[in-house]
Amino acid sequence: MENKRPRLLEEADKQKKIARVGLNAPSMLRKNQLGFLRFANYCRLARELRVSCMQRKKVQIHSWDPSSLASDRFNRILANTNTDQLFTVNQVEAGGSKYGIITMRGLTTPELRVYPHKSLYVPNRKVNSVCWASLNHLDSHLLLCFVGLADTPSCAVLLPASLFIGSYPGIRRPGMLCSFQIPDAWSCAWSLNIHAYHCFSTGLSQQVLLTNVVTGHQQSFGTSSDVLAQQFAIMTPLLFNGCRSGEVFGIDLRCGNQGRGWKAICLSHDSAVTSLQILQEGQCLVASDMTGTIKLWDLRATKCVTQYEGHVNNSAYLPLHVNEEEGVVAAVGQDCYTRIWSLRHGHLLTTIPSPYSASEDDIPSVAFSSRLGGFRGAPGLLMAVREDLYCFSYG
Repeated sequence: MENKRPRLLEEADKQKKIARVGLNAPSMLRKNQLGFLRFANYCRLARELRVSCMQRKKVQIHSWDPSSLASDRFNRILANTNTDQLFTVNQVEAGGSKYGIITMRGLTTPELRVYPHKSLYVPNRKVNSVCWASLNHLDSHLLLCFVGLADTPSCAVLLPASLFIGSYPGIRRPGMLCSFQIPDAWSCAWSLNIHAYHCFSTGLSQQVLLTNVVTGHQQSFGTSSDVLAQQFAIMTPLLFNGCRSGEVFGIDLRCGNQGRGWKAICLSHDSAVTSLQILQEGQCLVASDMTGTIKLWDLRATKCVTQYEGHVNNSAYLPLHVNEEEGVVAAVGQDCYTRIWSLRHGHLLTTIPSPYSASEDDIPSVAFSSRLGGFRGAPGLLMAVREDLYCFSYG
């Protein structure tokens, strides 16, 4: 794959991409007009056609301090619900990490621009997991789980997003809302479920810890393995957890941690589960593991209904991205290739090579959305690798 990468990049820059066999725009349109193709199927195939023909464009990062961008390498990007802001974790030359927010409201064609705000330095503290939190309003805060040091314990910190965005001349900047001392956390998740209001969960070694940020009350659930991935369902009172042992199980939020009955659903992978995504209606779940296996599970029948082939993972903690509106699943492999599949049918729609040579330190971080940059944005993929941002968009 690395030998093919320069040729694939050159072909992508010189000529229009060719869709997979069977995706022909004029033929699809004619079949739809003649009634041979249902409208729902036509819309799905049209989206697949556009995804498979995405083109790479570099995003211009406009900063008030351009010198700070030259040496900042992207380690991770995390888009909020509306995909108009990116939380970024950047590696700096002096060591440690820099945390900030990039506004993507300027991410429109033909000129693709984003604007990073002043970042907050947290020296010598590594973030193991992070997620957006909705305390005052949607995505109002960020939940960060810091790894402990010799003299400093591990903690989960809830920070207002305004700490990274706003400027406060002459007045005190808002500080952290709260900080909870916890063991080293592998994963975290914020709850939008009414059965766990104002709560977040942290996945620990052989333990799931549920914390209420208002009362400080904590509830613990014992497990037999490290919990590497978590997500709350919205429509059902369940918290799903993916473990190093390969087990995926749901916790019934209506039950206490004492006695039996809190483990609701159990699924099984052959290796450590690194990422979970629950579909909106709460009837299906997509999970990926460290063998490169990605499965779509029917939670009612507790069986795998679709498997997505081609993902490469041997030992890395790699996220998974699901967009139901566009009907796609996206994931970056250890070979630094980004692959996008059809959500329902499992077809591999496109394979995107990294602009840089494959390396464990240069695995791209991506975000996929129907509206990159906000409500008026176009659907597409945003890729962060080294110091650069790239956009793969389509109309």
